[in-house]
Amino acid sequence: MQTLTLAISPCPNDTFIFDAMLHHKIDTEGFDFKLIFADVEQLNQAAFAQQYDITKLSYHAFAYAIENYVLLRSGSALGNNCGPILIAKNHLTDEQIQSCSIAIPGKYTTANLLFSLRYPTANNKHFVLFSDIENKLLQEEYNAGVIIHENRFTYEGHGLKKIIDLGEYWESTYHAPIPLGGIAVKRSLEIEVQLAIERIIKRSIEFAFANPTSSKTFVSQHAQEINEEVCKKHIDLYVNKYSVALGFEGELAVNTLYKIAHENKIIPTFYDSIFIEK
Repeated sequence: MQTLTLAISPCPNDTFIFDAMLHHKIDTEGFDFKLIFADVEQLNQAAFAQQYDITKLSYHAFAYAIENYVLLRSGSALGNNCGPILIAKNHLTDEQIQSCSIAIPGKYTTANLLFSLRYPTANNKHFVLFSDIENKLLQEEYNAGVIIHENRFTYEGHGLKKIIDLGEYWESTYHAPIPLGGIAVKRSLEIEVQLAIERIIKRSIEFAFANPTSSKTFVSQHAQEINEEVCKKHIDLYVNKYSVALGFEGELAVNTLYKIAHENKIIPTFYDSIFIEK
């Protein structure tokens, strides 16, 4: 049995997606997987260092890892009404946002890319672990912050206010679902292995949808927010038809993100060969 390293976040959408393949509830085609958990920006940095065979990473970060990794069409976090949210203790005008201190969950996150599109001259940014942002706003270390993952379900309960939903901004401006994170494999792996990994991930997601309680223990063990209802909302929001397979609409959304980011000089020159060969 061949073992491959697999790096994902401990967030409910990832643990829901990968539970079946990690625990051999499905046919893994002779592959075993060594699991590594990391925060999204840690995953991005690890991709730049080519640490893992298979990795979750921000779509933003993939633009800087493209020479060594190729994207899969299964396993993505992409959809509608699921983007990062800019929040603060008090309402802020666009003018105030240009100069106030903003906590961002990582330089290479798609959250930073979207914030940069909406507020291109706001440069007082501070890169902070995503799970720390709410508390740092409450302690007034920063004036505002961009939240991701399950924090979108908890910030109002802590008295924080939405300034703008950056996903809604993207969708209304560019008329496409918002690509947040994807799954990439090393280009150095044989194409047959790459295709097998994509099949296994798709099979794992289909199993998860068909058996929604099967991953419950694995998901709850690793969730930042232990509330079962929040975990379910998280999974329902981020795991969808695009996770199973991007399809034409999903691939178009990813390519649109890179086209817009390149035109706005947020990412370097981009290449055509971003997905594995069919």
